[in-house]
Amino acid sequence: MFASVVVCQSKAGRSELVGNKLNNNVLPILQQQVGFVDFLTLADNTDPDRLVCISFWTSQEDAEKYNRQHYYTISDMLRPLLESPAMLETFEVSASTAHCIAVGRAA
Repeated sequence: MFASVVVCQSKAGRSELVGNKLNNNVLPILQQQVGFVDFLTLADNTDPDRLVCISFWTSQEDAEKYNRQHYYTISDMLRPLLESPAMLETFEVSASTAHCIAVGRAA
C-alpha cells in the first residue's frame, strides 16, 4: 500500500474553505480512482491554517496515475485559497492497523 501526503498552508482564515473543497470536490474524484483506499485530512493544532492530507492507494502505480491525471487540476482549484503551493510526497505504507498491514507485509 502507498500513501500520498500533501501538506498545504491556507491563507489566513481560509482553512475551513480548503477543508470544504477537499470534502466536496476532491474526495469524490479520489473515490472514483482505481486503487483508492482511504483519505484523511489532518488539521495542525498549533497552526490552524496548515493541513495535511493523506490518500492511501493499493499500489504505487495507482497513486502515481492519480497524481499525473488529477493532482495539478486539484492544486489549481485550491491555489486561490493557499498561501503557497502544496507539497506532495509519496510513501510506502509499512504498517497500518486500520488497513491490517503489518511491518514488512505492505502490498
